[in-house]
Amino acid sequence: MSKTVVAIVGRPNVGKSTLFNRIIQRRQAIIDDQPGVTRDRHYADAEWEGREFSLVDTGGFIPKALDVMEEKVTVQAQAALEEADIIVFLTDVITGITDIDDDVAKQLRKSGKQCIVAVNKVDNQGREMEVAQFNSLGLGDPVGISAMGGRGVGDLLSLIVSRFEDRDDIDTDDTASFKFAVVGRPNVGKSTFINTVIGKERHVVTDRPGTTRDAVDTCITVDNHDCVLVDTAGLRKKAKVYDNVEYYSNVRTQNALRRCEVAILFTDTEQGVTSQDMHILRDILEAKKGVVFVVNKWDRTEDDKDLSTEVIDSFVKLRGFEYVPLLRVSCKTRFNTKKILRTAIEVALERRKRVGAPELNRMLEELNRIYQPPQARGKRVRVMYGTQTDTDPPRFVFFSNYPALVSRNYQRFLENQIRSRFGFKGIPVTLNFRKK
Repeated sequence: MSKTVVAIVGRPNVGKSTLFNRIIQRRQAIIDDQPGVTRDRHYADAEWEGREFSLVDTGGFIPKALDVMEEKVTVQAQAALEEADIIVFLTDVITGITDIDDDVAKQLRKSGKQCIVAVNKVDNQGREMEVAQFNSLGLGDPVGISAMGGRGVGDLLSLIVSRFEDRDDIDTDDTASFKFAVVGRPNVGKSTFINTVIGKERHVVTDRPGTTRDAVDTCITVDNHDCVLVDTAGLRKKAKVYDNVEYYSNVRTQNALRRCEVAILFTDTEQGVTSQDMHILRDILEAKKGVVFVVNKWDRTEDDKDLSTEVIDSFVKLRGFEYVPLLRVSCKTRFNTKKILRTAIEVALERRKRVGAPELNRMLEELNRIYQPPQARGKRVRVMYGTQTDTDPPRFVFFSNYPALVSRNYQRFLENQIRSRFGFKGIPVTLNFRKK
């Protein structure tokens, strides 16, 4: 199932990014003493007591924003509130309860979300006595912490995971043969595709971007395989949510990717391949999931040759991803739509493929006769043998006399040779090199 989303909110300069970095144990969010450094949301995976969750850092929450920048940051923080399952409301023991804290607390009480008040900068026993005043916010007993020093953060995390619902431990998709995530920018035809393949309008479809609110599972049988499709992305149809397309797309894409084997990435002919498409594609490959790239609304190019040329030219951006299947479809006219799921099944099977050690080493022996790894630091680098250690996703380990000196060019050459001989269509392949 998708992970619980935990959002850290509060007014500017109370230490939200410091707490975020402390919990994920790396410096991902920029921190500074100047208020307002964080403007966009940051999100990362976190774990405590064996429970995994998605952590979201937000900009300073100012309910009564005075300028455009404050308003935009606050809108993004409100988007985090909409998405979150649990909210950590961070305050500051040094400044005490401010008018902004009171306004934020009112909104949190109205939201009905699970909320934990964390009081930051409690870095000694004396300040611990001042934490009780934050009970007046009406959001339960506050927890004193020091995000900078780590004091009390473990207790805060234990309280957070104690609020998790049982859904995190249950995966209702275990009986499915394959799990596919349907991802992409808003209004590129994801829900139309699902309605087309199931033969009925289960998902609301309009021309307005962001119609889909939540990730929705659809079960379908294709060629005797039970498949689960997860339709993602979209905005709440509420006037107060304006410019959070990228935020919602990112969060739902990440949650869907955790559950799937193959992501079906939709784009369309109107904009071609955009920077957001490339960002999603890289997220899929970094998550080691299979991918099928689908260009929807191809029917619009039939009477517009210039548009067709522009769309084809836009796919120059996909150089380096030649192993990713590229399908041209029209969900509206049903052109090529049946091929989408069949291709996704092929990719999923490729993800489970295993290459025997004898076959792999015969390939390596042949390659060594025609192309040796280049010398590095005056040393002759050799790759002697290898084996596939994992499937789903596929991982290979090769043994070398100088593994740290195997060049990137040779690694790409070796990956290309593996693909040309053994397939792995649409699948990221991981190569590791170890000392013989």
